[in-house]
Amino acid sequence: MDTGNNAWILVSAALVLFMVPGLALFYGGMSRSKNILNMLMMNMICLGIVPVFWFAIGYTLSSTGTANGWIGTFDHLFLNGINVAGGDGGEELRNVFFALTFACITPALISGAIADRLKFSAWLVFVPLWMLLVFTPAWAWVFKEGGSGWLAARGSLDFAGGTVVHVAAGSASLAFALVLGRRRGWPEEPMIPHNLPFTMLGAGILWFGWFGFNAGSAFAADNIAIQAFANTFMAGAAAMLSWLAVEKIRDGHATSLGAASGIVAGLVAITPGAGFMGTAGALGVGLVAGAVCATAVRLKFKFMFDDALDVVGVHLAGGLVGGLLIGVFASPASLGGSFDAGLIEGGGPGLLFEQILANVVVGVFSFVVTYGLVKVLDVTMGLRVTAEDERAGLDTTQHLETAYNN
Repeated sequence: MDTGNNAWILVSAALVLFMVPGLALFYGGMSRSKNILNMLMMNMICLGIVPVFWFAIGYTLSSTGTANGWIGTFDHLFLNGINVAGGDGGEELRNVFFALTFACITPALISGAIADRLKFSAWLVFVPLWMLLVFTPAWAWVFKEGGSGWLAARGSLDFAGGTVVHVAAGSASLAFALVLGRRRGWPEEPMIPHNLPFTMLGAGILWFGWFGFNAGSAFAADNIAIQAFANTFMAGAAAMLSWLAVEKIRDGHATSLGAASGIVAGLVAITPGAGFMGTAGALGVGLVAGAVCATAVRLKFKFMFDDALDVVGVHLAGGLVGGLLIGVFASPASLGGSFDAGLIEGGGPGLLFEQILANVVVGVFSFVVTYGLVKVLDVTMGLRVTAEDERAGLDTTQHLETAYNN
């Protein structure tokens, strides 16, 4: 094992793990003050549930075996046979835990769409079931051992999880929000963020951690990691500017919430293509994503679905933008890669078609399965807190705590 590569991947895993509390602050600041601890808990509990799930069954079913393009094997239940004494010197165990950090943040993303009204007990049941029924097979289709997942084998590209993480979580968020219903008083009652400094801090932590998310996915401290690092920086910056430009033109103001949301939209969008295009392509992705996502977050008012913290508008829309633009900006000439070129570099429409197919398949699969799962949970255990608990706030009614002493 190359010790330099090993060090970089371990550091990258730690950076991705740090994104979970960053996301908690990002969402927590956007929440109302009576629900911030609940939002922090919904994110942080994923760091308890998902590692145990991944150890027991998630890794083996999502990542092992090459004979089946749809799901993994049971060969490594409870990580059986994976240890640092093996012939690979610990490389597979390292990769298990790098992937685990991605698995941890994916269900946490969904929490923002269903803020302010979900029973915490329902969330505890939903997370492992969603991981088993949605995330695990979707990961297998895209990232299973040796590129054997059926979408990867067809030729679709996803460098760091745009499809599996953001499109899957964004589609699941829409399904969950539709089943759960609107917050009481929305949209007539203003439900403004209570602490935008938290949201800005969270966005900064997410940007910092995203360098591990994307550049670490090169699995080496090499030229591809450098390009992915640069692309992550460029796309976040460009998307922030384009989001703010849309706000200024549309509303007359450029807001701190818009800046934070624009950064995240750009990071989401560059994730699938971070290692497949040059810096100019990342600039283009960021500019498009910021404008599209700034527009998409308003769709909830038109179609009246209560995506509380704009998960659908940022993660689903941003993930789709980034995934599809690989078919436009993919540049094997810039990276010395063997993948297909995008339209700008003279490639045909084949790559774009595969990107459309992969994103639609994962998005529809996640929506349908999530919708069915939360319907069953609603019938069996109930999803929503009572009207009285919702008015009082979830911090006191679900956790018997308050974030602030008045």
